[in-house]
Amino acid sequence: MRYLMTFSYDGSKFHGYQVQNGLRTVQSEIETELTRLNGMKPVKLISSGRTDALVHAYNQKGHFDFAKEIKPERVRNSLNRLLKGDIYVKSIISVNDDFSARHDVKEKTYEYKINVGEYNPIEANYAYQYCKKLDLDKMIEGSKYLLGEHDFSSFVKKDSLKEDNVRNIYKIDIKEKNDIILINITGNGFLRYMVRNIVGTLIFVGEKRIEPKDVKEILDRKDRIYAKKTAPASGLYLKEVKY
Repeated sequence: MRYLMTFSYDGSKFHGYQVQNGLRTVQSEIETELTRLNGMKPVKLISSGRTDALVHAYNQKGHFDFAKEIKPERVRNSLNRLLKGDIYVKSIISVNDDFSARHDVKEKTYEYKINVGEYNPIEANYAYQYCKKLDLDKMIEGSKYLLGEHDFSSFVKKDSLKEDNVRNIYKIDIKEKNDIILINITGNGFLRYMVRNIVGTLIFVGEKRIEPKDVKEILDRKDRIYAKKTAPASGLYLKEVKY
């Protein structure tokens, strides 16, 4: 029996999403408890994608199989009791056996938070403490060059390049509220560090160290050395996944 789970987590409590020997990760914590609920028969959780250490999720998605049918709400309640609060299961539904939480994704949205006000130690793990003003209009102008289908090799960690680095960015929304800049990026998929590298480059634009039109040149060069700094992981959230 296959199930699709929607869950959120505080990335600062884990060494990333993916299972790593001897380290506490999101996947290992959930799989341990799913295996317990499956009568100790090992359960593999296939997610919509991996998040790095310190990256958070509002609505991560993953599918798993059980040996026998159990009511989804019962599984949800049991998991939330066992997971002790750092991970919260929002919903579980039954799906077809050929459904894939990874391969059937149509679009994802990531959100990045930048504090441009006074330093806030309480929020240090949940928003990039940049603590200086940025030119929002220039950042918005620069972001427009990233819309559409492009080869995003310039915005991928060098050792994480794939044979196909083409992705389609559907929408980028940038706004400021109460000294927090929120950058929402929606696309058909994202490469490792892609969102954080895009944000780092847009920060350079907001600092007026490069012009908005320079974003297009960086994109066209298809080489990571031309993009700017990688924004810290702590400001990044997986916001939504759609199928």
